[in-house]
Amino acid sequence: MNANKAGVVLLALIAVAPLSPAAQQVASSRPVAERPGDWGAYLAGRAAGLKRDTPAAADYLSRALAADPESPELVGRAMLAALADGRDLQAVLLARRQAARGEASLIGHLVLLAEDARNARFEEVGRRAAQLPRQSAGPILGPMLAAWAAAGEGDPARGFAIVQPLADGDRLKGFYAVAAALLADRAGRRDEATRLLALAREERLPPLVTIRIAQLIAARGDTAEAQRIEALLAEGADDSGMLHGRFALGGPPVPDAAAGMAESFFMLAAIVRGQESGEFALLLARLALLIRPDHAAALMLVADVLDADDRHEVAAAAMGRVPESDPLSPLARLRAALLLERAGRTDDALAALRRLADAFPERPQPWARRGDVLRGRKRYAEAADAYTQALARIGEPRPTRAWTVLYARGMSLERAQRWPEAEADFLAALELSPEQPYVLNYLAYTWVDRGEHLDRGRAMLERAVELAPNDGHIIDSLGWALFRLGDFEGAVKHLERAVELEPADPTINDHLGDAYWRIGRRAEARFQWQRALAAKPEPAEAAKIEAKLRDGMPDLPRAPSAAR
Repeated sequence: MNANKAGVVLLALIAVAPLSPAAQQVASSRPVAERPGDWGAYLAGRAAGLKRDTPAAADYLSRALAADPESPELVGRAMLAALADGRDLQAVLLARRQAARGEASLIGHLVLLAEDARNARFEEVGRRAAQLPRQSAGPILGPMLAAWAAAGEGDPARGFAIVQPLADGDRLKGFYAVAAALLADRAGRRDEATRLLALAREERLPPLVTIRIAQLIAARGDTAEAQRIEALLAEGADDSGMLHGRFALGGPPVPDAAAGMAESFFMLAAIVRGQESGEFALLLARLALLIRPDHAAALMLVADVLDADDRHEVAAAAMGRVPESDPLSPLARLRAALLLERAGRTDDALAALRRLADAFPERPQPWARRGDVLRGRKRYAEAADAYTQALARIGEPRPTRAWTVLYARGMSLERAQRWPEAEADFLAALELSPEQPYVLNYLAYTWVDRGEHLDRGRAMLERAVELAPNDGHIIDSLGWALFRLGDFEGAVKHLERAVELEPADPTINDHLGDAYWRIGRRAEARFQWQRALAAKPEPAEAAKIEAKLRDGMPDLPRAPSAAR
């Protein structure tokens, strides 16, 4: 899909902003000051909605609605909050109330349509699809849902005829191509289905959608193509390797027309989520789950949105709802463990990762993520051991993606004061992927900080800055290398830029203070040291900065030694 055209389309989707009053047509015509009801609950519900706290928003707005049951605005807001929180029955009842008054919003229409689909009332689905509002996502979803309604009524060929021109159009091609392929299969047009799935694969789609496409391809018997997609996903860094050999498990993933509608809601949700519109993506994913509560990819998408809203515990629960029998279960279980860690439940996360490692003894991902958790908790020796287990499962020859595990183990070993081993890991990571700016930075900075290989370290840092020109930490490393080489004026130039990019970093401010001191800008040096202290460095570093504030820096006894 042309990125510009896709962006224009998705801007229209994002504009619904479901809990944003400017984008909804559910607002009461009465001035706010004249509305009766529980004002505290109403305001608390609005505040909770803005913070994306969907349980609180649903509770407070329900209470406000009970105090003013005739308010169209409250009906609409309560319905949206209920759907966002996964309260399907409440959302359906409120959508019916909207419809009975002739006030249904786009989301209200879609809730009722999803309820009809779940109950196989496809004639009613077709009627509702034709009545969707002609703004926001209505024109995008309308033809898709009408096509599935036709299939549900026993005429998949008519459904295919509705959506096929859209699949060959110039916007949201991947979205439409998947549905058109499924409908073509149901209509007995397998060659056309194959063409359309290949068309969908050519689009830049989110990983979860790509996984779903691979499952559809495998379900049609094309295991070679599914394995090719699987291999490409495994080369990425999103842990999709947990799905090795599982794309064809579980039978056809879209068994009927209702499931096809759920698939359409999920896929559009994933695309919208990729455009950073988590709120609307959440509602679309909830609509998919209203039809098909066990839709694994939709559950994972809901968890992703909740995680982005810092609701890690609830996100872990959503991820945990993916059935263990589902082909996506290993990936969902891995992500659920990481969500537990983000919720502060480190012991539970580590236990979950260990169980996953035992269940899938050949997979490196549980051990690698266990290492990440331990490293984040500064348990560096244990982290290094976990990464070693992951590398043993990657095996030899190591694929390019193994650089990430070598890099992580190298960081852990360096922090555990095992520098020769760490250095070997960084060098091995660069052999696999020589242009990784963060590996170049970490290794070269450590060399510079240790007074080793200064010239080589400088060259590596210059290359790292070229690769990541807006990374303040990498620019700081180059500035510090110049400082250690005695080029204080050059160091100031880079360190000032680093502070601009990372103004709250204590190490970078400390380095700039040192550079200022060496070129005679003593007052500015003390100011930077004070900023470094205010940024709360580690206690040992804080003591060094306090000593410099008190005594300044000693004069240089001689020029820096030559690089080794």
